[in-house]
Amino acid sequence: MESDSAPSLDVRHIPEPQLEFGFGQRLEYPRDGLYLYGPASSEAPISEIRYGVIGTAPGVERFGAWSRMVSGFIAIPAPTPRSREIEPQHVPFPGFEQAFGAKWSVDPAQTISDIDSTALRDALRIGNRHEAIKSAVGMYVDRLIAAQNRLENPPSFWFVVIPEEVYALGRPQSKVARADRIEGQVTVSPARARHLERQPTLFGEEEKEAEVYKYAAHFRRQLKARLLQDRIVTQIVRETTLAPREFLTAAGSSLRRLEDPATVAWKLCTGAYYKAGGRPWQLADVRPGVCYVGLVYKHTNPTSDDRHACCAAQMFLSDGDGVVFRGALGPWYSPRTKQYHLDQSSARDLIGMVAEEYRRLHGGPPAELFIHARSAFAEEEWNGFEDGCPTGTRLVGVQIRDARDDLKLFRAGKYPVVRGTAALLTERNAFLWTAGYVPRLDTYMGPETPNPIQVKVQKGHCELETVLHDVLGLTKINFNSCLFNDRLPVTIRFADAVGDVLVSAPIEGEPRLPFKFYI
Repeated sequence: MESDSAPSLDVRHIPEPQLEFGFGQRLEYPRDGLYLYGPASSEAPISEIRYGVIGTAPGVERFGAWSRMVSGFIAIPAPTPRSREIEPQHVPFPGFEQAFGAKWSVDPAQTISDIDSTALRDALRIGNRHEAIKSAVGMYVDRLIAAQNRLENPPSFWFVVIPEEVYALGRPQSKVARADRIEGQVTVSPARARHLERQPTLFGEEEKEAEVYKYAAHFRRQLKARLLQDRIVTQIVRETTLAPREFLTAAGSSLRRLEDPATVAWKLCTGAYYKAGGRPWQLADVRPGVCYVGLVYKHTNPTSDDRHACCAAQMFLSDGDGVVFRGALGPWYSPRTKQYHLDQSSARDLIGMVAEEYRRLHGGPPAELFIHARSAFAEEEWNGFEDGCPTGTRLVGVQIRDARDDLKLFRAGKYPVVRGTAALLTERNAFLWTAGYVPRLDTYMGPETPNPIQVKVQKGHCELETVLHDVLGLTKINFNSCLFNDRLPVTIRFADAVGDVLVSAPIEGEPRLPFKFYI
C-alpha cells in the first residue's frame, strides 16, 4: 500500500569550520582571532610591512592621515537609535601592530605622489573608452614599473590611491558627457579592429592603433594585468574610503555610504598583511595532502568566434593561499549549453601544471585533489584531468552553482536558516546554505531570505558531507575582506575576478603567480 505522506527531506547542519590563529588557537571569526591571538604561525613571520603608496598629491596626503589612524586603536561605532545596543559583528581595531604582530610604519617605504590630477582627468575624458582607460592606467603603471626596476629593495606591495573620478569613469559602462569629451588619437573602431584580426593590412599601421582594444576598459582589471609581468602587487583604494568626511554632497551628507572606520581598517589591513607575504589565518583540521582547484574561464573574443575563451586554474591549500595557472586559449565555450569544457589534452596539461607546483611546494603529490567548477564535467575533459593527475591522488570533480532563486527554506523565529544548513537530495547532490543566521554574530548579514548553492559530486568519489564541510570552510579564507564568510567558496568566488585580469591586457607566457597579484 502506497503512503500518502510526502517524502521526508534530509536536512542536516554542517558545523561552522574553525580558523587557526597564533599559538594554534581556534575561533570562527577572523576579527576575534586576530584581536586575541594574532595571525597564524608561520615559518617565516612578517616582522615589518614594507609598502609603497602611489597617487595624486592630495590622495597621498589622505593616505598618510589614514595610515596614522590605523597605527592605533579604533573603537567600534556608538549605537544609534535604530541599532541594537551591541552589534556583535563589530570588533574594535586594536592597531595594526597589535593585530598582526608586524611593525606598521606610518610613512611608506616609497612614495610616488606626482600623478597629475589634471592629466588624469583629461585621460579619463577621452571619448574612446579603451584609449581613455589605457592612458589613465599607464600613468600609474609606468611609474610603478620604473620604481620596481630602480629600487634595490622595492616595497612588498603598493597602495594605489585613486580619486573618485577614476572609480566613476574607469569601468566599461561609464560614460562621459558629450560636452566634456576629449578627442583621442585612436580612429580605428572596435568593428574594424575585429576585422583586422582576420584580415591584416599590408603595412600594419591600423593594427598598431587597434592594439588598444586588447586592453580592457576597466581600470582595476587592466592595472592588475599590466603589472603581472613585473610581479608588482597592488591594493587599490579610493580616496573616499580613506577620508569619507572630506567628500560630501551639496546637502552636506556623505558622498557614498561607507562602513565605520574600524571595519574599513580590518578589511584594508588584513589585505595589506596578506599582500606583504603574511598569513592572517588558516583553516583548522584540514586533512593532510588536500588540494583544491577552481577552474577559471573568461571570454577573450579577439575574433568573431564567440566560443573563444581563456582557461586557468586557481590552486588553494589549507593555509588559504593560492596560485593561478594560465592554461590554453581555445573554443571552450558552447553557446548551446552555455558551459565551458576543455579538450582532453588541454585538461591534462592544466592539471599537470597544478600537480607539478604542488609537488614543488610539498615534495610529493597531493593525496586528494578536488576540482571545483560552475559547469558540469564533460567526459573528454574529465579523461584529460585523470591523465594529468598523479598516480595515487584521489581526484574528485565538484560542480558548484547557484540554486534557483525561488528555492527557499524557512524556519520559525526572527532569522532565516542557520548558515551551514544542508538539504541532501541524493548521496552526491545537496543544497547548502552558506549564507544565513550566524550565532556568533547573532544576526543574518543579508537583506533578504538567503538562497543556497548547489553542490554536486559529479566525478570521482568522496563522502558528500565531507565535500560540504570543505566548501563551507573555503567560504572563510578571503583575506581581502576579513568578513565572517563569503557566500561562495574562494575557488568559485574569485573565478570571475581572476579571469577578468587574465584577459584585460596582452600577457606573454604562462605566469604562475600567487593569488595576491590578482585581487
